[in-house]
Amino acid sequence: MKNTLVILIICFTTSIIFGQITDPVATEVWEPVPRVVTSPSDKFVPSDAVVLFDGKDLSAWKSAKSDEKAKWKIKDDAMTVKPGTGDIETKQSFGSIQLHIEWRSPKKVKSEGQGRGNSGVFFQKRYEVQVLDNYENKTYPNGQAGSIYKQYMPLVNACRAPGEWQSYDIIFMAPEFNADGIRVRSGYLTVFHNGVLIQNHAEVQGTTEYIGLPKNIAHGDAPIMLQDHGNLVSYRNIWVREL
Repeated sequence: MKNTLVILIICFTTSIIFGQITDPVATEVWEPVPRVVTSPSDKFVPSDAVVLFDGKDLSAWKSAKSDEKAKWKIKDDAMTVKPGTGDIETKQSFGSIQLHIEWRSPKKVKSEGQGRGNSGVFFQKRYEVQVLDNYENKTYPNGQAGSIYKQYMPLVNACRAPGEWQSYDIIFMAPEFNADGIRVRSGYLTVFHNGVLIQNHAEVQGTTEYIGLPKNIAHGDAPIMLQDHGNLVSYRNIWVREL
């Protein structure tokens, strides 16, 4: 009898270890229930999104170099860089987010390489996803459209022709720093360009520097910034979901 009991205990323990569960109810999780969120369409954004630009005004934005109002131009439900007025940034700061943003390079091509439809989307004012007209326009690949600037080239080139609207859908997972200012978790970027995956959970090495290596200086939530690189790049339909 004693030996039989030992065998039963061993069999029961083994079944748990090897996951031999025969009742499907044992692996069903009913709580918590995910909240209901309406999905986006051509005219609507997700119901839990923060709208940053709907084509009407720049009330969610300001100059990145001062507290002055953003001076970019608004026309036909889009905002366009006004060269020389500088970068603009959101008044609100963000951590990890899902961002949707649509952009357009000038239809009239005036230059080549980095001088053609250049701008950028900066997360927390430090980590840039490049905006550039790379439709039949050669430049260094880790600086072309969809690159995590100077760190990762895009997996493919999904650029449309100059003057056509394009979209970025980006998942940004913010880096984390401890009380001593040491980075304890890297940031990550996943980028879809016109619906095509071009960055797949890429680990951000630090700030995206034009010259030199990435830096990792402790920070918290910070604004999204759009770059004035001197080109007439336009943006529309900008919204975020905080993660």
